[in-house]
Amino acid sequence: MVSRRELAVALCGALLLSAGVLDAKADSVADFYRGKTVNVLIGVGVGGEYDIQARLVARHIGKHIPGNPTVVAQNMTGAGGLKMLNYLYSVAPRDGTQIGMIQNAFPALQAVGHPGVQFDAGKMHWLGTIAPVVETMAVWHTSGIKSIDDVKKRETIAGASARGAITFFYPAMMNELLGTRFKIVTGYQGGNAINLAMERGEVEARNNTWSSWKATRPAWLAEKKITVIAQAGPRAPDLDAPSVEALARTPEDRQLIELVVSGTQFGRPMTTNAGVPAERVKALREAYARTMKDPEFLAEAKKLNFEVNPVLGEAMQKTVEKILATPKPIAARAKGLLE
Repeated sequence: MVSRRELAVALCGALLLSAGVLDAKADSVADFYRGKTVNVLIGVGVGGEYDIQARLVARHIGKHIPGNPTVVAQNMTGAGGLKMLNYLYSVAPRDGTQIGMIQNAFPALQAVGHPGVQFDAGKMHWLGTIAPVVETMAVWHTSGIKSIDDVKKRETIAGASARGAITFFYPAMMNELLGTRFKIVTGYQGGNAINLAMERGEVEARNNTWSSWKATRPAWLAEKKITVIAQAGPRAPDLDAPSVEALARTPEDRQLIELVVSGTQFGRPMTTNAGVPAERVKALREAYARTMKDPEFLAEAKKLNFEVNPVLGEAMQKTVEKILATPKPIAARAKGLLE
């Protein structure tokens, strides 16, 4: 029979061994990252909210990753951000040195079977987002458009980056489900290019998040250069515009809208690719969480007018799984909008 003393000694030994294994894993992660470069890939152009947030996180997350690697932000544009995510999933090293700032609609694109998708969002390792977002549709002040009803009465030119990008499918969704008459012009390399097109009079409207308007064009808001005529996602308390979800004419239409705008739950999400060792995924998620509490990060986010209300990796992973389990009839209806 084993005595209590012998049992206690064995238990203590097991705990010490377990702690040693954990310490060894932590040391191995630090050893791996020490002296390395972590690339933060951004699928859209310079100057928009995705780019600004990605660079903000990149400036601070390195000091929270074991081994303190150098973190470098890089833009890789094309196909509304799909080029970058397809590269991250299929080509980039699967070792934890590659992080992507992902267009938040991409899990929904996968759910509907978008032909450009060459990734599996369910197999990627999601790290987190600074905050959920509110999507908006805004019109330029010289357009004469003041409401959704006005866009139902005459054609209004909306700028977009590409089919499959939210700048395209948000107004396309409003056309199909609400009866608006947006003429969507594609080919702009990111939100900043669309903003310049609005100033030049090439386009009259665009989709953007409420947080992006406040961060990148506060003067436009102060000077009433734009009018927000619709919002979607978590309702903004400081924005007086109707909710697209609430304007849905049937419960099925509302389900469809909720899938199309499901990216609002992700804000500006960051992920690493499939195949990264579990201990490095854990370290990156912990580093992201610590960054969200970093006083220097918070101070800079405040200066940039970004709300910090993070959704962290594990919760985001569950939301991705829910989107990928969308009922087929709803996904089939959404496909035409998201392609």
